[in-house]
Amino acid sequence: MDKFGQVTGIVVPIDRVNVDTDQLIPKQFLKLLERTGLGKYLFNDWRFNPDGSPKSDFVLNNPRYKGGRILLARENFGSGSSREHAVWALKDYGFIVLIAPSFADIFYNNCYKNGVLPIVLNESVVNGLFAEVVRQEGYSVNVDLETQAIRKPDGDVLHFKIDLFKRKCLLEGLDDISLTLQREQEMHAYEQGLKPFQLIEVRR
Repeated sequence: MDKFGQVTGIVVPIDRVNVDTDQLIPKQFLKLLERTGLGKYLFNDWRFNPDGSPKSDFVLNNPRYKGGRILLARENFGSGSSREHAVWALKDYGFIVLIAPSFADIFYNNCYKNGVLPIVLNESVVNGLFAEVVRQEGYSVNVDLETQAIRKPDGDVLHFKIDLFKRKCLLEGLDDISLTLQREQEMHAYEQGLKPFQLIEVRR
C-alpha cells in the first residue's frame, strides 16, 4: 500500500444519503477479484443507461468534475453489504479521500485497509462544502493527513480527527499484511523455539 501524505484535487459531490455498496459497485461485478479495473464500474447503474451510454445528469459524467480525487458525500455513506470491492472501485476510479458526516462501519474500516482516507465532518460543515462546490467550478482542496487539515480555496482550514493508529498506518503505507510482516523476525524466533512434534505410540 502506498504511503499517504497530502492530496490536492477537485471535489466531486454525491448529493444523496445512504449510498450503499450495491450502488458503488453492483453485485454482477463482484466476480472480479483484482483490486484494479473496477473503477469503470463505479456507480454503474447511476452512470450508464442500459445500452451503456452515459447518463448526462449524473455527476461523474459532468466534465467540470473530471479527474476529481476527493468525493463529498452525505450521511451513512457505504452502507449495505460489506463488499470490499466498493472501496477498490472508488480508489481505482481515482478517489483517495472521502468526506461525509458519517460512514457505515465496515466500509469505513475497509477504506483504511486499502489506502483511502474517510474524513468525518460535522453535517453543517459538509452542507457548506456542498454549497461551495456547486457554486464554484473546479473547486479544489488540499488534504494534509500529517496535520489533519483540509485547506479550502478561500484560505479557510478545516481540521479533522482520526484514530492515531489508523493515521500511522496510512502515513506509513501499512496494510494488514505489512503490519504482520513487521513481526516476522519475532514469529520466526518463536517458531524456532517450538519443540518438534512427536508421535506417541498408544499400546492397547
